Amino acid sequence: MDHIYWLLAANVAVWCGLGIYLLFLGQRQRSLAARLVQLESLRHED
Repeated sequence: MDHIYWLLAANVAVWCGLGIYLLFLGQRQRSLAARLVQLESLRHED
């Protein structure tokens, strides 16, 4: 029975890690999108 608890804990840890990683990727994507808009606006000012 003890092995099931370790398996559950590992499963929770993996899903938490995946969730944190996806949040990081979303934040990075928003940052890159904002930077792209900034660069495009500079290009169109010429």
